[in-house]
Amino acid sequence: MVRYPAVAGQFYPGTAQELKLYLSSFCRRDVPKIKAKAVIVPHAGYIYSGAVAGATYSRVVIPEVNVIMGPNHTGLGRPASVYPEGVWVTPLGEVPVNGEIASELTSRYPYEADPSAHIYEHSLEVQVPFLQFCSGFNEELSIVPVVFQHLPYRDCVAAGEALAQVLADREDALMVISTDFSHYVSQEEAKRLDSLAIDAILDLNPEELYRRVHAYNITMCGVIPATVGLVAAKLLGAQGAELVDYRTSGDVTGDYDQVVGYAGIIIY
Repeated sequence: MVRYPAVAGQFYPGTAQELKLYLSSFCRRDVPKIKAKAVIVPHAGYIYSGAVAGATYSRVVIPEVNVIMGPNHTGLGRPASVYPEGVWVTPLGEVPVNGEIASELTSRYPYEADPSAHIYEHSLEVQVPFLQFCSGFNEELSIVPVVFQHLPYRDCVAAGEALAQVLADREDALMVISTDFSHYVSQEEAKRLDSLAIDAILDLNPEELYRRVHAYNITMCGVIPATVGLVAAKLLGAQGAELVDYRTSGDVTGDYDQVVGYAGIIIY
């Protein structure tokens, strides 16, 4: 099973040469790296959010196993859809899906094997070139792609518990949580609302994150994968979190009336 790029040439460059130039401008090799439980990174076009994503990836060790989780923007597939096997193709080459971990996940509620949810979804695809580049093109690199539709909080807890069980004996696995924050509000409003969500993440409080996003109508598209990832990270022994960077699309376009917020966070 091969998953071909859906947004190469749109969200990020479609050729290997240009893509490497972009990534080299975003990612630094001269900063100390830590072993993290998870990272939260944005998934907009690289011109808008690549700097935030690159700064975050540059700070962590990219292990062989990477569970990449994002929101389902297309509505296709099951509520918690796992891409079960095969390879994902980017302009930089192929990355295998870790079928063993995918199989273990789909044996647990609420995960189901469903590649249809991934065909056109961009939130995970844009992360894969960062993983390839920042791992130094490690040939052992593998991914477990998961996209979520909206879930009630109890199902987020179940998903996080199941993920923690699967990763319990894999200390070097990284959870990559793909989300943007506020969408199409003013710069001032984005910063105000996004700080509420970010503070809950920094407190490692998944229930409060879920509550605040819904109570304050924060248009954070990846609140479900973020909630699931926080539940799992805490069960896996996470001790803290750090905000690496926060920017908005207005910082690129100069339009501060309608912005999208981007945060990079390390959970360790």
